Amino acid sequence: MITTTKPFLALTAADLMSRDVTMVPRAMSLHAAAHLLSETHISGAPVVDDRGECVGVVSATDFMHSVGYGEPSVSKPVYSNPSCFHSAWQMGDAETLPADVVGNYMTGDPVTVSPSTSIAELARNMTDAHIHRIIVVDAQHRPIGVVSSSDILAAVARADRQCP
Repeated sequence: MITTTKPFLALTAADLMSRDVTMVPRAMSLHAAAHLLSETHISGAPVVDDRGECVGVVSATDFMHSVGYGEPSVSKPVYSNPSCFHSAWQMGDAETLPADVVGNYMTGDPVTVSPSTSIAELARNMTDAHIHRIIVVDAQHRPIGVVSSSDILAAVARADRQCP
């Protein structure tokens, strides 16, 4: 969410990031994590260790890969079953998730940035890594925000309105 009237290219991760970060403990079950993401209406979240440090990211794509789905399932309405997990384009049944922990299915080595990272570098990192969210971390590598591709797109749309 943009909280400043800075020129577009002067925007940083701190200006764009969502500060209400849902974090998933590495030892949480896949079923519980799928339910958490579904309940909070997000498609991915940073995974943290016992010290609160970011050690990975878990997303709807990771859940789909864990149950072997290659194509979206559209057979049920999105909120028809609380045991379902979903994103805007995929849906799965949480009962089909392996009885395992997030740490074994997360994407490790997450792309993280400091709050001062420029919007250009954020976009470049997302493009280079083929990802839709970047975790903003503090000096202790603890998540303090998330910048999504939608946040960058919103900044571009607002910048267009600011041009003379």
